[in-house]
Amino acid sequence: MATTATGIEAAARRRPARFAEFARRNPTMLAGLVIIAAMAAVAIASPLIAPHPLAINPIDRLKPPSAAHPFGTDMLGRDIFARTVHGGRISLLVGFSVAALTTVFGTAIGLVAGYLRRLDAFVMRVMDGLMAVPGILLAIAFMAIASASVMNVVVAIAIAEVPRMVRLVRSVVLTIREQPYIEAAVSIGTRTPKLILRHILPNTIAPMTVQATYVCASAMITEAILSFLGAGTPPEIPSWGNIMAEGREFFELTPWIILFPGLFLAATVLAVNLVGDGLRDTLDPRIARRM
Repeated sequence: MATTATGIEAAARRRPARFAEFARRNPTMLAGLVIIAAMAAVAIASPLIAPHPLAINPIDRLKPPSAAHPFGTDMLGRDIFARTVHGGRISLLVGFSVAALTTVFGTAIGLVAGYLRRLDAFVMRVMDGLMAVPGILLAIAFMAIASASVMNVVVAIAIAEVPRMVRLVRSVVLTIREQPYIEAAVSIGTRTPKLILRHILPNTIAPMTVQATYVCASAMITEAILSFLGAGTPPEIPSWGNIMAEGREFFELTPWIILFPGLFLAATVLAVNLVGDGLRDTLDPRIARRM
């Protein structure tokens, strides 16, 4: 019993040292994680921080930043600070949801296309067809057919991002399936589903995770573009994109309407990219050895 307690205490003492070593090796990744955590905390607590993002007060329209309104007000007298912190919920939700959907479907399709040769040509021609259309145009076309909602925005962006994940996973599978241990597993009669899940899928996790971070950042930007063009989330749901869209006509008089949501969007996308770069450096054994 005493030995177990001593081992737990020793492990607890090693944790600060491990964290310090992680921070030393991955300072940019740590900075990105801190920014994302801060943005997520503000977004989750937005109903408590600023409970009335839709409150209209025409008397206070187009007011500059002040103590009462830290980010100023828009053309309807709505508080930009309240709308910006609430808009973070939409951008983060869209980014992480698109990354999750893209990872699940892109990985599944990429595994099948990469391992099953008879399906490879057909699947990849479909993916090439989707990639031939710019992602933003594909998303706009989908939103023109579907109704404006957050879920439809997630699906529209995910459709455009899945082919890139498929190509990445397929390229990894094409390399792995020629390895001797895969041939040995096939020779002893291992079934294809078990072979893919046990021997091939684990080798795709590292590149897939890194790609998912870039998909997340790209999805946030695409959501902002869709909302800016009026093809994204409904106007009654604050998002960084539609806040900037509503304020573009007043930019010369009131630049803060666009400035603050734009800064939040830029900081969040930068943080996600920093985490992606850090994951790439950590998960790539060649780079990790140099570090």
